[in-house]
Amino acid sequence: MTAAAHPRSGVGRVFEHRFLQYRRSFRATLFSSFLTPVLFLAAMGLGLGSYVDQGTNASLGGLSYLAFLAPGLLAATCMQSAAFEAAFPIMSGLVWSRVFHAMYATPISGRDIALGNLAWIGVRMLLVATIFTGVIILFGAAASPLIVLAIPTGALTGLAFAAPIMAFSATQRTPEKFNAVFRFGITPLFLFSGTFYPVESLPTIIQPLAWITPLWHGVSLSRALSLGTIADAPLMAFIHLVALLAFVAVGTWFAIRTVSAKLVRG
Repeated sequence: MTAAAHPRSGVGRVFEHRFLQYRRSFRATLFSSFLTPVLFLAAMGLGLGSYVDQGTNASLGGLSYLAFLAPGLLAATCMQSAAFEAAFPIMSGLVWSRVFHAMYATPISGRDIALGNLAWIGVRMLLVATIFTGVIILFGAAASPLIVLAIPTGALTGLAFAAPIMAFSATQRTPEKFNAVFRFGITPLFLFSGTFYPVESLPTIIQPLAWITPLWHGVSLSRALSLGTIADAPLMAFIHLVALLAFVAVGTWFAIRTVSAKLVRG
């Protein structure tokens, strides 16, 4: 069956292309996607956490710092990995290698190319989140079997960043502005969206800025699942989920538009 006869096959072909690329180069991502977060969890959760746990832990509700940190770091790791996947590989396909233009010369559409890349990023984030969740369990940092639901939550958090960043990447001709995205966007969110300490510890005037970010929703939902406290505030959990889905939906719409426009312009 040809791509023209089956409109959805284009997404699968783009996904397959990204998978084959990753199969050849996955070793280069092992450290950044898996080992670095694990080392970070060990250093901060076990090392620094041993000192934090000697205090009263009132702000953590009596939790160990490792149990507090682990699910937040899971969501933050997915954010960082997805942001990278939506930046340089997209620019490579549209500007450097122009492989997406070659795809566009076939029955594969710009929509297929955008959705195929997002589908691949989603699967990559599921892999990252699954391995990281396994490490959390091995460290004894998961208080509830609901931690398994933090896997799709982490992937959704990653997509909430990947979709709008892909939309931005499709408008760029050089990678210089990616430095600003990571330096003034991803890094501050990593530090100030509740991963390492409760957002309530921030100055009151800054807290609303954290609340409107995808990472805060991803961290809060992942933490509630890991600790088994999601039933204590089901409405808040629903709000977190809807917010993440909204970021993905709006970002995907923009990504389809900008990728398609870039391919048309050539």
